Amino acid sequence: METKLLEIINTVLENRTNEKLTSLRPDMNLRYDIGFDSLDLAELTVRIEAEYDIDIFEEGIVNTIGEIFEKLNRK
Repeated sequence: METKLLEIINTVLENRTNEKLTSLRPDMNLRYDIGFDSLDLAELTVRIEAEYDIDIFEEGIVNTIGEIFEKLNRK
């Protein structure tokens, strides 16, 4: 799951010509550590929903990689 999520995040980063990540940490903040803006978060949501059939923002704001992992593990 972590490898696939890293691929998804790197795809979003590449679409903005940002540098790819080599790894993920649960404490990484989507906005401050990874640099996502609202459009990036929307694209991330769509890509995760397509891959895992879950809306990570359905129950509210998700700020960290760890929160995404929690939601994916609950599915």
